[in-house]
This record gives sequence, structure tokens and C-alpha cells, in this order.
Amino acid sequence: MRRTNRLIKNSADDHDPVSMLTNLFDVAMVFAVALMVAMVVKFNMTEIFSKEDYTIVKNPGKDNMEIITKEGQTINRYKPSENQESTGKKGRKVGVAYELENGEIIYVPE
Repeated sequence: MRRTNRLIKNSADDHDPVSMLTNLFDVAMVFAVALMVAMVVKFNMTEIFSKEDYTIVKNPGKDNMEIITKEGQTINRYKPSENQESTGKKGRKVGVAYELENGEIIYVPE
């Protein structure tokens, strides 16, 4: 009879409901990391994790265009000002710049 009591007691100690929660937490963390990696690869944002400087243009040519640059450890965001009429800073397109395969940039005025 003692032997059965020991088996029952040991099996009750092995069944700890908190241990299942820790396993679920581990699974959730792995899923979250995998989801973040998948989003970075999907949106071609691997430049963010490199040590090189880069420039990203979001919504080019539209009113809500944004230029994001990384220089060293600093990341800068440039947005067009909302009320350009009040500041008097208006601009117009004066030409087009083309970059050749060898890295040379050619400016063509309009």
C-alpha cells in the first residue's frame, strides 16, 4: 500500500500547472520574433539593421511623402511642411537627376 501512495504522490508533484504556462510563454516569444523577422523581410527593411548609412523615400511624389535617412546612429525623418504658403517656401521642379551604373549622377534641367 505504501508503494501506491508513493506513485500517486510523485505523479501529483510532476503535474505542475505553472510549468505549462512557462512553456506557453516560450512559444509566444518564438512566434513574436518569427513574426517580426517575417515583416522585415516582407517589406525589404533589412537596411535598418545594417551599419551602413541609408535613405528611404516613402510615398514618393505624393503629398504625404517622407524621407528617412540614417547617418551613423541617428535616424532623421523629413516631411513636407503643412503650411508652405505662410512660410513663403515654395518650390518647383527644375530638372531630373539620373544615377549611372558607375555611380556618376547626371542632372538634366527642364
